[in-house]
Amino acid sequence: MSRSRFGATRRGLLGFGAALVLAASPLSAQAQKAAPEAPAKAPLDLLMAEPPLPDIWLGDPKAPVTIIEYASMTCGHCARFNTEVFPILRSKFIDTGKVRFTLREFPLDPLAAAAAMLARCAGDKREAVVELLFQQQKNWAFVNNPLEALRDTVKQTGMGPTAFEACLNDQAVFDKINQIRDTAAQKFGINATPTFFINGEKHSGEIPADKLDEILAPFLKP
Repeated sequence: MSRSRFGATRRGLLGFGAALVLAASPLSAQAQKAAPEAPAKAPLDLLMAEPPLPDIWLGDPKAPVTIIEYASMTCGHCARFNTEVFPILRSKFIDTGKVRFTLREFPLDPLAAAAAMLARCAGDKREAVVELLFQQQKNWAFVNNPLEALRDTVKQTGMGPTAFEACLNDQAVFDKINQIRDTAAQKFGINATPTFFINGEKHSGEIPADKLDEILAPFLKP
């Protein structure tokens, strides 16, 4: 499970410089101060409230199980879940009407915030961009010039340099991703990724593929 070290400012993102790719300061002081002890179960009214950037749901709205994942695009555990476990979750539970699922942004660092912004700027391609960035995470997140590598990676989705820069200059998207992250920290005690809420019940850390049935079984009892 990856711990938060988010200390980004808008200047760090928009300057395309060292502040974006090297910052490693903790979660914002406000979020740290306000973060409660991690609850075992989140209040459903708060958890299900529409976030500043709308949830993009997969699965039947009437599914008996609702899963919300808080993830960071630079989190290796999140990438492994997305590439190895999520396809099983999707085929076995989401596509069969048992689970509905959404991913919410919880960037651990400025580069993750940039990646989250780019996914949101992709509009209806957001899911495809998230999948691509997780699949190719090692090619852009852990290299000498990650910003350039990130630009080259999203180019595969049709996003050119002008759109790339415009997205990272989008104050509204930046602020809303910050709000999603800070609400998760302050209200739900999240300080690491991935964190899952299954029908409001909190599960911290990666869910292995061989544990999916065991974890979901109690929520799928007739």
